Parts: sequence; structure tokens; C-alpha cells
Amino acid sequence: MSTSNSRRSFLSKAAIAAAFAPIAPIATFGRGIENAVEKTPISSPPSDLKITDIKCGYIKGSLFVKIYTNQSIWGCGEGVDAIPGTYYLVKDFGRRLIGKSPLNVHRLFEDIRKGGFFQGAQSGMYIAVLSAIETALWDLTGKALGLPIYQLLGGKFRDKVRVYCDTALYQRNLPVPKDFADAATKAVKMGFNALKFDLDQAQDPNKYDQYNWTASPAELKRMVDQITAARQAVGPNVDICVDMHGRYDAVTGQHVASLLEPLNLMWLEEPIPAENVEAYKLITESTSTPICAGENHYLAYGFRRLLEIGAVDIVMPDLQKVGGLGEGQRVANLANLYYVPFAPHMVASFLGAMASAHVCASVPNFLILEWQSYFHTDPMFKEIITYDGKWVENSFMTVSDKPGIGVEINEEGMKKYAIPNVPFFV
Repeated sequence: MSTSNSRRSFLSKAAIAAAFAPIAPIATFGRGIENAVEKTPISSPPSDLKITDIKCGYIKGSLFVKIYTNQSIWGCGEGVDAIPGTYYLVKDFGRRLIGKSPLNVHRLFEDIRKGGFFQGAQSGMYIAVLSAIETALWDLTGKALGLPIYQLLGGKFRDKVRVYCDTALYQRNLPVPKDFADAATKAVKMGFNALKFDLDQAQDPNKYDQYNWTASPAELKRMVDQITAARQAVGPNVDICVDMHGRYDAVTGQHVASLLEPLNLMWLEEPIPAENVEAYKLITESTSTPICAGENHYLAYGFRRLLEIGAVDIVMPDLQKVGGLGEGQRVANLANLYYVPFAPHMVASFLGAMASAHVCASVPNFLILEWQSYFHTDPMFKEIITYDGKWVENSFMTVSDKPGIGVEINEEGMKKYAIPNVPFFV
């Protein structure tokens, strides 16, 4: 039965009842009931809600998708990194969704994933695009049922999720230790109690050559001096993470982890590339510095071996490219079997940040979520979304209680940042 039909039937019965009521209430009875019914959210029956279209737009490193339905509600999602040139992949996935109910999120995810077994559905662009679509399906389902995504995922363990600030002190600018101390101090003054810095420096004049992944003694000293300055600036009670972006070899990874042990890091992130998990195990077993990886692993399958052999201490899937929110929760639950903390990587917009926060709230082993300093410095990120609450306060995000993600994309605000010559929400 459609929503309009149920309301019409209800109002008809109300009118009949009014005919036998005392004269005085007649003028107000029907109007009051009508107003109450119209204000009452009535979830559409699953059989009535159908996907009618999917459109997308691209801004810098992000893909934004919007899934439309026959009932004037839509869902939004975001994918990152492995998304350039994927417009026609989005449209291909969209054709597979049209006419189907968006409420069967896991089923639609599996239909597309298994349907691409010989098309690259194990990782990369295929999964990054699927992540954006899967997230939009959760957003749409939440809006249709009047529930926040964390509720659809089984409820929440926490109302707020802790975040660390990526200081964006990029090594391409050849920062010195004082720059690290200043950046750390600034972030703490902004209210953050956890920070992240990059250690890899492609232009370091002390590199042996641009292809050699072994850090020279001078490079190692630079790394230690930089993070030591940050630690001294903020004291022992602020968490510090460092990222090497997978640009070194196992020897350097072991060496850096050992040298940084006195600084009590929250973690050392991706000292080596993602592919060889056995090499990660060698580093992890050689040091007391926690080793973290996972932003370049795809699907829960990609984390199985990593966890089975104890290759890392902390997992950090990127929920905008690992497969989406349901897949992110599966990774967290898998990690929880090994008592491994879950600390998602996050380089998306605030839409992606809040979508990630729903998953972080829904699992017991959540540690911390990445937060980008560009949210505070680049006006674009305020213009491309709509949200009426505080973004972050004292190193915590409050998880939205609104239906779906709780954050909307602003297509008008996005237009001036759209990538030229790429179709924009058509």
C-alpha cells in the first residue's frame, strides 16, 4: 500500500468519525488529524522504493555519487584515490542498479562485486567506485527509514569518535625540526590531542638516489630530529603518529621504528609498500613501536593474511576505497577477533568523514579516525557540503543522529571546483 493511499484511507475514516462528533470540534478535527498525519514520517514499503538514476561529479581526489529514486529521496557517497577516469564505470554500475530497491545494500554490493570478478573487482578503481555507491545506498536507506547509518549497522558503542589531526606539514617543502614543533603546538592549541606527521621526503638532498629505498644515516637523523622536536613541543600526553607512505624498504622500516621507540609513538604508518605482508611482520616483530597499515588494502579479504600472521599492530582501512561502510565494519570485526585496534584512514570531504564516523561508532575496537587540517584552511570543503552542526571539538566528532549520513553534498557549491571536461552530475 502506498503512503498516499494509507493517508487517504485514514483521513476518510477520520471524516466519517467526525460526522458523529459534537458540532464544535468538527471544524478543527479533520484539519488537526490531517496536519498530524502529514507531519508523521511514514517509511515507504520496500516494494515501492526503486532506484531511478545515478549521477556523479569529481573534485580533486574525490568521486561523489548521488543515487536517485522514484520517491524524491536520494543518497550520497564518496570514493577517493583510485577514482580518476571512472565516470563510465559509475554509469555502468548505475545501469545494474536501476529498478532495484536500494534497501538491499549488501545484496546490491555483492551483485556488483561478483558481477565484476573478471573486471577487476578485487581492488583498485572497481572497489573505490563501489565504495562510493555502497555508501550512497546506506545514506538512501537511512533516509527512507528515518534512521542514522550507525543504527542500520547495529547501533553505536559511542556518541563521539576521537580524531587525530594530519598536520599537512608536507615534506616536499623541506621542513626543519622547528617547523614540526610549531605545527604540533598549533594543532594542540586548536584542541587536538593526537597528531600525524609525514617522514618521507623525496627531495631530501641526503638520499642515495631517487630509486634507492634505503634511507641514508643523514635521512634517519632528519626523521628522528623532526619527530623529537614535535614530541618536545607537546609533551608526553599527546599522541603522535608518523607516516612513511610506503616509500622505504624493510631495513629502513626496522631502523626507523627502532630509533623512534623512545618517543612513544601512537604508530608508525606504512614504512614499506602494502603488498608484502610478510615483510610487515618482520618489522612489527622487531620493535616496540606500533606498526599500522591498511589504507592500500581492499575488501575484508585484503586484511585476512595481515591479521592472521600478526603483520601489523593496528589496521587502518580507508572506508572511501576499501569497499564502503559495510565492508569497513567487516574489517573492524575481523580485526577484533585478533584484538587489533581499528583506526580508519580518511582523506575525503566532511561527507566521507561523517560516513566513516558512523562505522567507527558501530564497532567496539575503534581507536581513532583521521582528520584533515584542510578542513580548517581550504574554504572549498565548507562550500561543497551542507551541515549545520560543529565539525570537530576537542579532538572529537559527534556522530550525526539524522537519517542517513547526516551530511548533504552541495552541487551548486561543487560546480566551481569540478574537474574540467569531466561530466558533472549528468
